Amino acid sequence: MAELRVLRHAEGVCLNPDRLVLLYSELGETGAERVMLRTMENIDARLDDIDRLSRTGQVAALIRSARTLSKMADQIGMESLSRVALDVVAASETGDDAARAATVARLMRIADRSVRAVWDLKDMTL
Repeated sequence: MAELRVLRHAEGVCLNPDRLVLLYSELGETGAERVMLRTMENIDARLDDIDRLSRTGQVAALIRSARTLSKMADQIGMESLSRVALDVVAASETGDDAARAATVARLMRIADRSVRAVWDLKDMTL
């Protein structure tokens, strides 16, 4: 009899806290808070777009959204999220639907962990 196993995805995220420190030192607390909030909202909207575009097969728009997401994530130190967004671009450009679906699923997992890690880091430094 075959044994059923559940796969657990346990990859960490990489944050660059220096990006947040720089942001806060350049803009002050109020300005940095505004930028962080706006960027996190934009990241959330872009993730929704990527999910929808992937499901509907709109590959060109998906690639544009993933590139934009990578830049936004990099701006606030979300290095893992930025890198995986570029993986989505690479998989999408190959035309491999399975690879695209897998990297988009990974992007969503990393996004969730990255958002939590940024807020945890922010709370610790204030």
